Amino acid sequence: MATFLYKLGRTAFRRRRLVALLWVALLALAGVGAATAPAATSSSFSIPGTEAQRAFDLLEERFPGAGADGATARVVFKAPDGGKMTDAAPKAVVEETVAALKSGSDQIVSVTDPYTAQAVSRDGSTAYVSVAYKVNGMELTDETREALKQAGHAAQGKGLTVELGGDALQTMPETGAGEIVGVVVAGIVLVITFGSLVAAGLPLLTAIIGVGIGVSAITALASVLDLGTTTSTLAMMIGLAVGIDYALFIVSRYRAELADGRDKEEAAGRATGTAGSAVVFAGLTVVIALVGLAVVNIPMLTKMGFAAAGTVVIAVLIALTLIPALLGFAGDKVLGRKQRKGAAASAGKGAETPEKAAKPNAGTRWARFVLRRPVFVLLAGVIGLGAIAIPAASLEMGLPDDGVKPVSATERRAYDLLSEGFGPGFNGPLLVVVDGDKAAADKTVETIKDLDGIAAVTPATPNKAGDAATITVIPKDRPSSGATETLVHDIRDATGDDVLVTGATAMNIDFSQKMNDALVPYLALVVGLAFVLLTVVFRSILVPLKAALGFLLSVVAALGAVVAVFQWGWLGSLFGVEQTGPIMSMMPIFMVGVVFGLAMDYEVFLVTRMREAYVHGERPGEAIVTGFRHSARVVTAAAVIMIAVFSGFIGMTDQMIKMIGFGLAVAVLFDAFVVRMAIVPAVLALLGHRAWWLPKWLDRALPNVDVEGESLAAQESGAPAKPDLVKA
Repeated sequence: MATFLYKLGRTAFRRRRLVALLWVALLALAGVGAATAPAATSSSFSIPGTEAQRAFDLLEERFPGAGADGATARVVFKAPDGGKMTDAAPKAVVEETVAALKSGSDQIVSVTDPYTAQAVSRDGSTAYVSVAYKVNGMELTDETREALKQAGHAAQGKGLTVELGGDALQTMPETGAGEIVGVVVAGIVLVITFGSLVAAGLPLLTAIIGVGIGVSAITALASVLDLGTTTSTLAMMIGLAVGIDYALFIVSRYRAELADGRDKEEAAGRATGTAGSAVVFAGLTVVIALVGLAVVNIPMLTKMGFAAAGTVVIAVLIALTLIPALLGFAGDKVLGRKQRKGAAASAGKGAETPEKAAKPNAGTRWARFVLRRPVFVLLAGVIGLGAIAIPAASLEMGLPDDGVKPVSATERRAYDLLSEGFGPGFNGPLLVVVDGDKAAADKTVETIKDLDGIAAVTPATPNKAGDAATITVIPKDRPSSGATETLVHDIRDATGDDVLVTGATAMNIDFSQKMNDALVPYLALVVGLAFVLLTVVFRSILVPLKAALGFLLSVVAALGAVVAVFQWGWLGSLFGVEQTGPIMSMMPIFMVGVVFGLAMDYEVFLVTRMREAYVHGERPGEAIVTGFRHSARVVTAAAVIMIAVFSGFIGMTDQMIKMIGFGLAVAVLFDAFVVRMAIVPAVLALLGHRAWWLPKWLDRALPNVDVEGESLAAQESGAPAKPDLVKA
């Protein structure tokens, strides 16, 4: 592989104008496709195989046009102190609001009158209007949302406290600010790392081009492939992350090759052949992690994973072709001024390279420290991450509701008003669907009334044919509580197969259960395939095993930190957590998929350089120092960039986005700086030659992909290439 990529890099360098033109044309083509394609809608959210989904399907069949999985909204009214919502003046305001809502949009299915729907609290202080829509929250038009808000504002100006809640208000969070912060920090880190604006600009430019092509292609194909508006979010985040990383590693290797005295074209070829090989396999691990999301069997997640994987493939291709081409345009400007002057002064003095004369850098000094105290470093890293991971044992998963939003949000205030006036369960009613006649429905109502944890049960509402009915059940506790989850299971256990429980709360419970069930198979698939891949790359059993175990340690520690902050409330005020609650149910799998890919990036880039030094004759300890001397600074820069990109999302008001940003940021922090920079060299130092041991039968069976560029070294010296120059 190294030889092929070496030739590809030299070709791209020589024909840089053609290569650059092709990528610009591809970006323009994708942009035109995105601009002319039909507008994307939100793809339907479904959870195949769950009871909640079967209930929705039954509702669609037996109650056509009722918008079973449509968005809902609630307009909550509270009378002034001393007044009641049944007084003439408040009642008139509510009736005006109901009329305004009914005429405000053609996407509305129904608007309830609180005075006929028993939606006035016992003390008369609070009332609410329920609004049901034909489509889900992401498919509502801006005009429909605006009509809802205007109706609320009009009522609020007439002496009542009016707040709005429900998923009809949900929109895609604006993530532009977080991305801008990440790009700015990335630029600063790259300038500090390279000491050259040109070298710093190349990774940013190519990452933006790659993300532009990927997101534009997703937008262009959205209508054809039923890709929702949320599909591009993950692709943009991951594409930006790996795009910067991959370009960073190749540019860094190119500068090192120039420092060794090679001409520019040769340096570009060797950088692509060596660092480019690592990019290919690092990219493959990310693709495996993202495509593996299909194991969960939730169509929305599968599409998001495939779309993000496609963006990663584009990032790899750009790193292997466009980066060498742009290096050809940049010339000596990829080096800082001091390096250019040093290179000019030492021209013709190949025996005294800058590398040889330079003082040990921070990576070298740290590697030597670890080699002197490997047991101490290993224990400190494992015990430290183990302590942080302890809260993960108390992990409670669910989907956060409006109760975790900041008190400045109208959804949170509406949630609190309903809890005070009616009880917390009114924020998450359960919808029970009976596949049977009126007698079966009435029997189901009586059965449910005998269960614990119920605040109210409405009479059955049959369909026109009389062969199905719906029952609304109000729990005593809030939607995301363990008691409400128990109630859902109790209803299902107490009723027959012809009775199905659904609604947003039940759907969240089923979604969480499905994610739980998929976690172990997903981990087995992703870690197993990556283990095989890393065994091929490093030609070792223990190195991939150490990489996988280290990753699991960092992910569990990151989950522990998420639980401590978002579930327990530790340091919650520092991160803007106003209300604790369950951890988003997709968080563990999401973190495994994203962080595993990035963690293996750092593993491949750091350990590949050690492997390269080892097969070129260095002793195990010397190889560790060499790997850190060349790669530690670049891996550190890449990790800081990723942490900055993810941290940009912590400041957002949306609790789920905040949680994702925090979780990914701390996971990268733990994995890059504790696992890869401390535990990995400590373990390798203790293993010595054994780290690179591979059974002879497996050595013969595995393909020799030559990631360390041994074929290039042999080609330069004229000696035949060997897969291993040093034997244990």
